[in-house]
Amino acid sequence: MNTLRNRVQLIGHTGKDPDIKNFDGGKKLASVTIATNEVYTNDKGEKVTDTQWHSVAAWGKTAEIMEKYVTEGDQIAIEGKLVHRSYDDKNGEKKYISEIVVNEIILLGK
Repeated sequence: MNTLRNRVQLIGHTGKDPDIKNFDGGKKLASVTIATNEVYTNDKGEKVTDTQWHSVAAWGKTAEIMEKYVTEGDQIAIEGKLVHRSYDDKNGEKKYISEIVVNEIILLGK
């Protein structure tokens, strides 16, 4: 059961090209948003699409793959873990972020 803890799997479309940052020592970070859609029929019989946006971060080799092959609108499958963190912005206000840190990616195309 330990392998099921804090495990996220998503298939969705990227909202933009990945944002790439290079750090000292050769570390690389790729950040992108992924949209997932759920389609259902409401009580009035109308078809409704609910879109959720997810922040995604990938490091190392996975970031290199995203930099090289992922563009806006691509459909990708990811697996990773959900991470929550906070930071102080330039105005000293505390900001909170929830994101998925990717372990694996599968490129599914446009």
